[in-house]
Amino acid sequence: MTDDGHLAALITNATTWVLPVIFAVTFHEAAHGFIALRFGDDTALRAGRISLNPLNHIDPFGTVLLPALLLMTSGFMFGYAKPVPVNFGRLRPARLGMILVALAGPGMNVLLAILSSLLLFAVGFAPAIAQRWLGLNLAHLIVLNCVLCVFNMLPLPPLDGGRVAVGVLPRFLAVPLARLEPYGMLILMGLFVVSYVSARSGLGINPLGWLILGPANMLIRFVLLVTGQGA
Repeated sequence: MTDDGHLAALITNATTWVLPVIFAVTFHEAAHGFIALRFGDDTALRAGRISLNPLNHIDPFGTVLLPALLLMTSGFMFGYAKPVPVNFGRLRPARLGMILVALAGPGMNVLLAILSSLLLFAVGFAPAIAQRWLGLNLAHLIVLNCVLCVFNMLPLPPLDGGRVAVGVLPRFLAVPLARLEPYGMLILMGLFVVSYVSARSGLGINPLGWLILGPANMLIRFVLLVTGQGA
């Protein structure tokens, strides 16, 4: 491939992953804030986080550096935004509010995946020069939203799935799980490191693959099936 061809491929790859990441994380976080407001907490509203402006949600590492590193090293992109501030003590009813606020982000990701899959039917009506680019954006939107949904639904605080688990489990199980929140991101980083080292050394130990990629692939197949894209 010539230098010009390599540059064009790099630009295409970057632009068809960057926009899906921005859309996925922006809508995810805004959904949390919107549902929190509906249940009585305006913290996200006052912080300007019930917004579809990506600049209000960007995290320097999770939305910029991490996706760039992943794209350069693996050709795949994943990212996250700044968590939306929620005062769970102001939600009424408190337990139901916490569960639904937590579910709002992953639920929005599933909705975006379904809408993206449906929009694939319209790609053929776009100008020929733009069809491949639009198709790749929509395909990446499906993949990213399904991966984000599954990742965020892991039952580990501070992820959304951890908050849902704390909300539905009996107190004797919910309390010790909630106490893991300060260590949740460290646990996740440990899983990332184990998966990366294992992949490089051929050990075959891939906890993130087992916990995320398998379920995400099932969700992708479900989205394609219900939208008429699957066999």
